[in-house]
Amino acid sequence: MAKIVALTFEEVFITDTILSVAAGILPVSIFLVILIFLDTYKLVRLTHILRTLLIGGFIALLCYVLNNLLLQVFPLSVTTYSRYLAPLLEETLKAAYLIYLIRRRKIGFLVDAAIYGFALGTGFAVVENVYYLQALSSNNILIWVIRGFGTAVMHGGTTALFSILSLNLSSRFPRRQFSNFIPGLALAIFIHSFFNHFIFHPVFMTIGQIILLPLILAITYSRSEKALQEWLEAGMDVDVWLLDYINTGRLYQTKIGEYLQQLKNQFGGEVVADMICYVRLNLELAIRAKGIILMRESGFSIPKDPEISEKLTELKFLEKSIGKSGKLALSPLLHTGIQEFWQLSLIDQKK
Repeated sequence: MAKIVALTFEEVFITDTILSVAAGILPVSIFLVILIFLDTYKLVRLTHILRTLLIGGFIALLCYVLNNLLLQVFPLSVTTYSRYLAPLLEETLKAAYLIYLIRRRKIGFLVDAAIYGFALGTGFAVVENVYYLQALSSNNILIWVIRGFGTAVMHGGTTALFSILSLNLSSRFPRRQFSNFIPGLALAIFIHSFFNHFIFHPVFMTIGQIILLPLILAITYSRSEKALQEWLEAGMDVDVWLLDYINTGRLYQTKIGEYLQQLKNQFGGEVVADMICYVRLNLELAIRAKGIILMRESGFSIPKDPEISEKLTELKFLEKSIGKSGKLALSPLLHTGIQEFWQLSLIDQKK
């Protein structure tokens, strides 16, 4: 009889553990899957999402080490530290990778920013909850429901909001350096700190978060898809028209051609010839990028273009040839927003 009872307790313990793990990890993971599924154009590659998840997990481990060190340095209670210094450290480290992606033009639209941000927060939350699962040694399912739907989703939500706001500001004010990232980081730290204060009952905060976050992301998806559609439609028409005029030798019949003629006095004929080649290559690559997006939306596979690498190499050569002043002179002719820089990453099949 004793043997049977012991086995029963063991089975109950295993069941409770499995339920605790599921409650702590699955909600934020399912939320991420839904975000990826709702992305109509599938612009973020699965390999990039997986890499972002791993980086988020690594940041969680790094924060664990740094938090322990800082707790020894600063004479603060664990509660005070978790309310103020921990949010500052954790959100700043999570933001660092997203700043890198935005600065390197790896993110083009708000929906991409939401996916990258939430994926980073998901990786962070999964590692953090796995640690707390073995550290707390508690199988109270309510604790893990709150951590899964509350704390974990909070980590994904704060990084997603940071990424969305930072990309939006970077698109509107491209000449700014790092000031575009301050509002998003401040918001993420504030939300994280507010969550850790437990001003309201954790259950109510979790419910409020589950209601508000999908609403914010739904608005983001709607705005992003509208902006992407406008960029595709208007951009494709202009790109095709201008490329046709260049290829048929009619460019100098346009006002753009007149503008390039004026540049000969400043840069010389050879440099202006390189400028025209630079514009032509940019247009070809832009049309290719927009074509990839439209094919993905329609469910077609994307055939590899063996000439892409050569065109990208030639583009870099021409950039050096015309110099920074030449690129600045061409800025009125080329769209130089964040989407145009991002589209080069989209068609570079090595990335």
